[in-house]
Amino acid sequence: MARVFVGEAAPNGRCFAVVVSRFNSVFTDKLLVGCLDTLNQRGVAADAIDVVHVPGAVEIPVACAQLARSGRYAAVIALGCVIRGGTPHFEYVCEAANRGTTDVSVQTGIPVIFGVLTVENLEQARERTDGAGNKGIDAALAALETADVLARLAEAE
Repeated sequence: MARVFVGEAAPNGRCFAVVVSRFNSVFTDKLLVGCLDTLNQRGVAADAIDVVHVPGAVEIPVACAQLARSGRYAAVIALGCVIRGGTPHFEYVCEAANRGTTDVSVQTGIPVIFGVLTVENLEQARERTDGAGNKGIDAALAALETADVLARLAEAE
């Protein structure tokens, strides 16, 4: 029979880092609140969470890289909000943030959860930051579960 590995959204004494962009802070502040509330509700102690603020989404990957390389965190959560405008800048920023955080995960083995909203307009940003639709909540749960499943895989080696 195949071995099956499934993570749980439980902290198990692990530490987490959150990198959040200040750009579009009306939305990123809400993502951060949803993320931190969820981590706390799931049992992550406040002193087991570090929050790093960066200017914009392009700066998120470098902060994530330093945090992941530190060895202190079971996962890093990246939060930001990029809203399409009338220039190609949107694509450049989204690509840099996505590729950068993915590269950090693969290169370090520490999961970087991509909680950066890439939306067409303000309405979509509101939908993804208000109430139960807050993607900061989803990012926190993904971080908990991914950190747990990776720990289970390491134990099975």
